[in-house]
Amino acid sequence: MATLISPYGGALVDLLVAPEEHEAVKAHASTLPSLQISARAVCDLELLATGGFSPLDRFMNRADFESVVHTMRLANGMLFPMPITLPAFPDENLALDKEIALRDSKNNLLAVMTLEEIYAWNRDDVAQQVFRTLDTKHPLVAEMGRWGTVNLSGKLRVLSLPIYYDFQDLRLTPAQVRERLESITITNNVVAFQTRNPLHRVHEELTKRAAASVDGVLLLHPSVGMTKPGDVDHYTRVRTYKALVQHHYQPDRVVLSLLPLAMRMGGPREAVWHAIIRRNHGANHFVVGRDHAGPGKDSAGNPFYGPYDAQQLVEQHAEEIGVKALPFHELIFLPDENRYEQATKIPAGTRTASISGTQVREQYLNKGRLLPSWFTRPEVAEILSEAYPARHQQGVCIWLTGLSGAGKSTTAEILELLLLEHGRRATMLDGDVVRTHLSKGLGFSKEDRDTNIRRIGFVAAEIVSHGGIVICAAVSPYRSVRDEVRQMVGDDQFVEVFVNTPLEECERRDIKGMYAKARRGEITGFTGIDDPYEAPLNAEIELDTVGASAEENARRILHYLAEQGFVRTAAEAEYA
Repeated sequence: MATLISPYGGALVDLLVAPEEHEAVKAHASTLPSLQISARAVCDLELLATGGFSPLDRFMNRADFESVVHTMRLANGMLFPMPITLPAFPDENLALDKEIALRDSKNNLLAVMTLEEIYAWNRDDVAQQVFRTLDTKHPLVAEMGRWGTVNLSGKLRVLSLPIYYDFQDLRLTPAQVRERLESITITNNVVAFQTRNPLHRVHEELTKRAAASVDGVLLLHPSVGMTKPGDVDHYTRVRTYKALVQHHYQPDRVVLSLLPLAMRMGGPREAVWHAIIRRNHGANHFVVGRDHAGPGKDSAGNPFYGPYDAQQLVEQHAEEIGVKALPFHELIFLPDENRYEQATKIPAGTRTASISGTQVREQYLNKGRLLPSWFTRPEVAEILSEAYPARHQQGVCIWLTGLSGAGKSTTAEILELLLLEHGRRATMLDGDVVRTHLSKGLGFSKEDRDTNIRRIGFVAAEIVSHGGIVICAAVSPYRSVRDEVRQMVGDDQFVEVFVNTPLEECERRDIKGMYAKARRGEITGFTGIDDPYEAPLNAEIELDTVGASAEENARRILHYLAEQGFVRTAAEAEYA
């Protein structure tokens, strides 16, 4: 096999232990202390091992980490915009010059690491410098709150890549992707397209035009590692990609390969990172979308990044990377001519067909139902409709937050009955259920309270993923942890309800006298007295429990759920 060259310094990195050494290294690993690493770290380890992150050959050391965070470059000056680290909590088994075995969550052995550096890092600094925000509505900023306080770095000897049982023929290493591209001899140009969503007709048209514009081959390279919470699952997405490639692309003009990338939703920096990764897979052109790798909106309802920030940053570094950015042009369908055209080239008065951003979001929420054939290929719409039920059969989490005594549980109990009236059953996770089944063994420290909320969030996310409605009534005083739960569940299926009852009213209602005890100092760390409550900045619903009854508030939530399609009105149910 020919040597595969990375533009960032010689042959692609290969950290896999040679076959003849495998058994000896595996036996040695069994004698070492183990560290179970996160799903994100497993994805990163795989791309480190196979050269997807070339020139990196390890989780970043301090010099590279600090340089990347502040300058987007490794310590040697080479462009690399995203920190790739292995965070951990300090442990007696983690010591310099010692070896540890890296294992996944199921204890499968992956690699042996020689610990050459253990260094502290600053979460806020990384969040501000890399993601340009401290807002925990950003999924990675929220997730970093759970990461270990030190980063580990050192030589890696990788024994095993993660084992996949799905789509094995499409899980190609960078070397294998290059080999497959080299077998297509019609062109030297390769256009990579990054996606974490199903492809609609406009994406299909754009990718075909992009490849044709440089007489190139399309590398359809979807991310199937960790994407944005709430995205369509990769099993369904890949089925749609396969259907499109089989029926609507020229066989000698497209290569479909799956990328086990754990996305950061880092906007402009992530776009540059994606371009480097695709260069390592053999591409020399890269389609950069509008708001590429954007995480949505912040707590104030504004986008985290500008719509064209990512395109501009990739274009700025295109020559250094060796990848030319191809911008994502807005295309509009012309029904009279049965074709797409760039919006800027359509004469005034021409009849067009389009779907607004709001409508696209609504159609995604219904996962392909009722999409017109000019917008989505019938094969794609069918796969999506098979995999996902109608909106009123999907799961949703209603998260009521507010001070103790605000009226959360009372409102939740009435809402549960109203949902039954409309044909939907709900699971209640209120104080009594949580204390009995989820909070056992936890105290009242901030750490324990955060753990409690995460436990509730995990259960809620599981219920929602299986199509159920869950009503959570918990004080949940800390905004960052509530945002973590939102990310667990998925933004489109999480309804935050702020039960905004004044502290003095909560004290007046307190028949157990807990507030009075807290004011006398008999109870410490009591929310609203000597521990702050962080009100939501942009909750979907805000309730007034002084001027409105619990029933009125419950009906208001029900009305919102009906507007979002999670509950059918009587007329809709009768029509169905």
